[in-house]
Amino acid sequence: MRIAQVAPLYESVPPQFYGGTERVVSYLTEELVSKGHDVTLFASGDSKTSARLISPCERALRLNQNSVDKLASHFTMLEMVMESAHEFDVLHFHLDYMHFPFSKLCCTPHLTTLHGRLDIPELPALYRKFPHVPVASISLSQREPLPWINWIGNVYHGLPADSLLPNSGQGEYLAFLGRIAPEKRVDRAIQIAIESGMPLKIAAKVDPTDREYYAAQIKPLLGHPNIEYLGEIREEEKAKFLGDAFAHLFPIDWREPFGLCMIEAMACGTPSIAFDRGSVREVLTDRVTGIVVNNVEEAVLAVQQVASLSRVACRKEFESRFTASHMADKYVTLYESLSGGDALSTPPAGLDTTLLSGTASV
Repeated sequence: MRIAQVAPLYESVPPQFYGGTERVVSYLTEELVSKGHDVTLFASGDSKTSARLISPCERALRLNQNSVDKLASHFTMLEMVMESAHEFDVLHFHLDYMHFPFSKLCCTPHLTTLHGRLDIPELPALYRKFPHVPVASISLSQREPLPWINWIGNVYHGLPADSLLPNSGQGEYLAFLGRIAPEKRVDRAIQIAIESGMPLKIAAKVDPTDREYYAAQIKPLLGHPNIEYLGEIREEEKAKFLGDAFAHLFPIDWREPFGLCMIEAMACGTPSIAFDRGSVREVLTDRVTGIVVNNVEEAVLAVQQVASLSRVACRKEFESRFTASHMADKYVTLYESLSGGDALSTPPAGLDTTLLSGTASV
């Protein structure tokens, strides 16, 4: 198939540091190319891909200090996509709803993967204006705030099978990976580590919007001798960081749409201790690839129990459910259904209460 992948421009594809959406787009793009598809990637100019690369900007916008109006580059890219839309069998967008007014007028079949949270007050009114746009979720729990929009499938994220390999976990420390933000609750991770007597290594970025939170709420906690803040790490550092860890902490306090770091830990054979929010129970198998908890006290107890879990079983679960090959095959199934026109039918009346067709998990 001739497939266009349209990525956000804030990070390169793949990102140099943190960037879940752009990383997934990279894994998907490369896997589709390896399976023989003709793929064009619309992304920042510093992206690295075996697909054809088309870009409206030379560098990822987050790391470009000269970038002022970041929307301008995105709308330039969207015009480039629409100008060449006739060259593709399907357009796959990863921009949330930014492209909806464009794709609504496009004759080429298109799919949007929604990567973010949907429990936002303004979103119902927006999606009622675009009821026909075919969308895919990254977990079934992600859909709960908007169950009635035009879901045509659910595809879990996947990693290349050989990108992260199992390790022994002999580092005897707990690992926190991701962002320092209120909803990610690194403060909980610190509390769990201190109360369990285990060292904690934190590999996380701080977005500009979270710098005040970091300075006021988190930085004062980093002075404890058991806590080590590493900052933002590169992709090539993840295998050792996660693979050497005794366990991975995922103490979230929000409706997490997926949680890529849970399957990254799983690929390394490292179990996660995760709070029961959002997609956690879809991604983790409790007492197999991790332990699902409801509070700090349960998490501290889980630190004592997690050694009984098999690191081999963690890796096997990753291989059976969360590889990039699985992800790409499932998206191709959705692309083919779009080419047949099934997902573009008019949704039923009563949009605010009716669950639209096509909600099966692919």
